[in-house]
Amino acid sequence: MPEREPYCTVMGILDDGWAGLSDAARHRLGTAGVVIGAGRTLALVRPHLRAVTAIHDMGGALGKVPCWIGAAAAQGQTAVVLATGDPLCHGIAALLVSKLGADSVEVLPAPSTLQLAFARLKRPWQDYRIVSCHGADAGEWNAWGPGVTPAHGLYPIVRALAEHPRVAVFTSPENGPDRIARALLAAGYGEEVRLSVAARLAQADEALFPDLTLAAAAQSFPDPNVVLIERSGTEHRAIFGFDDGEYIQRQPEKGLITKLEVRAVSLAKLGLRPDSIVWDIGAGSGSVGLEASRLARHGHVWAIEKNAGDAANARDNARRLKASNYTLAEGRAPAGLEAWPDPDAAFIGGSGGELAQLIKLILKRLKLDGRLVMNFVALENLTAATATLTAANAIWEVVQLQASRSQPILDMHRLAAQNPVWIVTARKNPENV
Repeated sequence: MPEREPYCTVMGILDDGWAGLSDAARHRLGTAGVVIGAGRTLALVRPHLRAVTAIHDMGGALGKVPCWIGAAAAQGQTAVVLATGDPLCHGIAALLVSKLGADSVEVLPAPSTLQLAFARLKRPWQDYRIVSCHGADAGEWNAWGPGVTPAHGLYPIVRALAEHPRVAVFTSPENGPDRIARALLAAGYGEEVRLSVAARLAQADEALFPDLTLAAAAQSFPDPNVVLIERSGTEHRAIFGFDDGEYIQRQPEKGLITKLEVRAVSLAKLGLRPDSIVWDIGAGSGSVGLEASRLARHGHVWAIEKNAGDAANARDNARRLKASNYTLAEGRAPAGLEAWPDPDAAFIGGSGGELAQLIKLILKRLKLDGRLVMNFVALENLTAATATLTAANAIWEVVQLQASRSQPILDMHRLAAQNPVWIVTARKNPENV
């Protein structure tokens, strides 16, 4: 059986317009019954279309595009959808293939604007991570106020730079190079990062702005543009297991940080995956949640702390670690937790007198294979926790951890005992689901 002829062509076009199109692309446009595109791309081809060709501006109407294509097909007409550059690189082609089926869609790409930028700047691009903020106005990045969540439009860029030393970005007029530069500064980056901006590519007034500091890039640039981000050096820091003294914490020290040995076992008990959603209740100085954010590097940590001084310390620690996948709320749990996504793992380091209520809430919200881990130094809290877990028919276990650290004494060393800690790990009982 012969393959079905595609009735939709997704066509890449650059700002050199008709002159840059292949003969095949010009033929598709010349015979199309419907042409769909954004206002800027439609203007590039409109003088070359037949008078009978229907034209649809998809600006603000992306959801209507499959319907327009389907209506044209029902009348025996073909449709052309215009996209900037390569429609399969953060473009509309993937959406239309998923909606219409691969056999119904033909893709005629143009060079991506990023490809042009790499060529103009003489940069090999096989090692770059490509991301996009080409969408709605994301707003400024306020990482250390209420915290930034994965819903922020610049989140993929900041997280990509945490993972990759080279990142290429499709921008938009609202989310331009200046906003990206300010976001990276707010996220803790500095002189180690350079931005290169390629503006108005394939146009007569094309302009390049190579190797700018973040401070220099926080200005306006001609639009449209794309951005290359490069981070020099490597981070010589462990993934987790930092010394307690590396964290800013309340002074004089009152035990308001989970000690390294207990932190390591608690993180292991949480069973984190790279994409885990983590809750940190009673964040204190942030040590557990911040190390969890490094283990769950493709996930996100949602933390809450009721003490203003401790919350400020946790924010400072997050800034120093560039923990951009960490959101800290200042308040008393469980207030505000209803807005958080369901967790894969939850840690309670402090309950503010609401322990039983928090355990019940977390067991209700915890994903089926998730884990709740709690640390206790007081017998009363351990008793209350295990009683609540038993009443909820949860599966639980307790580990008592008591570590000793060496200390010098004259010309020798002795072991100084730390306080014993009970580490409680709980899971939902599948019989309750």
